[in-house]
Amino acid sequence: MQGSSSKRRRVVIVGGGISGLAAAHRLFELQSQDSSVAAGARPEVLLLEASERLGGTVRTYRREGFLLEGGPDSFISEKPAALELARRLGLAERIIGTNEQHRRSFVVRGGRLRPTPEGFQLLAPSRMLPFLTTDIFTWRGKARMALDLLLPRRKDANGQRDESDESLAAFVRRRFGQEALERMAQPMVGGIYTADPESLSLRATMPRFLEMERRHRSLILAMWKAGRKSESGARHGHDASGARYSLFLSFDEGTQVLTDALAARLPQTSVRLNTKVESLKLESPRLEDNQQSPGLEDEPRRWLLTTDGGETFSADAICLALPAYAAARLLVEVDRELADELESIPYASTATVNLAYRRASIPHPLDGFGFVVPFVERRATLACTFSSVKFAGRAPAGHALLRAFVGGALQPEMFELDAAHMVEAVRRDLCDLLGVEAAPLFAHVEKWPRSMAQYHLGHLERLALIRARLQNFPTLALCGNAYTGAGLPDCVSGGESAAGRILAEIKTVR
Repeated sequence: MQGSSSKRRRVVIVGGGISGLAAAHRLFELQSQDSSVAAGARPEVLLLEASERLGGTVRTYRREGFLLEGGPDSFISEKPAALELARRLGLAERIIGTNEQHRRSFVVRGGRLRPTPEGFQLLAPSRMLPFLTTDIFTWRGKARMALDLLLPRRKDANGQRDESDESLAAFVRRRFGQEALERMAQPMVGGIYTADPESLSLRATMPRFLEMERRHRSLILAMWKAGRKSESGARHGHDASGARYSLFLSFDEGTQVLTDALAARLPQTSVRLNTKVESLKLESPRLEDNQQSPGLEDEPRRWLLTTDGGETFSADAICLALPAYAAARLLVEVDRELADELESIPYASTATVNLAYRRASIPHPLDGFGFVVPFVERRATLACTFSSVKFAGRAPAGHALLRAFVGGALQPEMFELDAAHMVEAVRRDLCDLLGVEAAPLFAHVEKWPRSMAQYHLGHLERLALIRARLQNFPTLALCGNAYTGAGLPDCVSGGESAAGRILAEIKTVR
């Protein structure tokens, strides 16, 4: 057994994705800032990763002059954690924004790409004329959406404001109607969460729309008011939609720049790859260490980890930076109720399909950042990003890079296809929608099974139960995309918060 010294405590982080890397880095960062503790007395940090690489779903490739993203291709500056971390890592000069031209997207209707109305933000329009002239909705659909201007707030059976959880589908259907749900909300939200809107908790994913209803009653009115505040931006050449796209950032060489920088900051001795943790237990306090202490039951307990290679580690604190179901498997013997709550968080599987082309092989002007596909269109593709348009440096001159998304909660059968059949299905869609008949120069498929946590109805209540159970284990922290957000900034924030809590807890133990 590799034990933990009584003079120097140990923190073990299980999982080397973006959340685990952020947690490990933050532990070193916080300790280096604490001059009150001698370097030799600072807790040891050990990160255990089951695979052969760090970074998790953040994966960037270079191939034949193209830059391919296997996982996330950007992060949003509106949530500052990832941007602030990048700056602390000295990566500020490597951050790039989206192309200032073509800051718009498309929605498929009837086999054609229709521009998203300027100022339309996920669920509601902030500008009237583009909404009235769009051909994404029928006139009947537009009239039903306009009823939002007159509809009251939601109330319960007693006539009081209803504070219960509501699915995104129910909310959109209630405020804007079925067509708005099918033609805009479902594909837009599907592009973010790969989720079924009938199950998705609005409170857990997009609470700002509930707040709009609470404060303004009508979401359209709320959007119009917010739109007026953005008029100065519009006068400088950015409509509301373009302004939103300006929030998306990446790095000159892809998102893996961030995880590589984090990994480079960790001492080599603090990282173990190809080390899968198979079991986790809480050790009982050793009687021989505490037989003179009357409060034996109050003595901090250590964690015992066993790996698939038969190694054992003890730790004073644990951070499980894992999918909820993987954390549940390790915690079954520690706390069955906690494990059950974690196991009940569902996941969807998704795949990315990068396709490289000569620009001349694509008849479409690619005058946007990509398109989303409503489920009612019955296509294989959930969405497609025009990667070489969205960010600079993604394709050589005279070429284009497209990135399609497949699978998700509504189309799990598509994820089950092998790579060749998946590429074939995506190519059929690209032929119909973009006129691309030529074969790609190459295609690269990246499959991520059970990778996207689904924030179903009752998710916030489940998180409250999880936090209540964790109070029994102050030296245990959880982080990842299963809890308070799925994007890179959410994962960075979660990992750093977990590190702060753990360090504060073990510093109180003498």
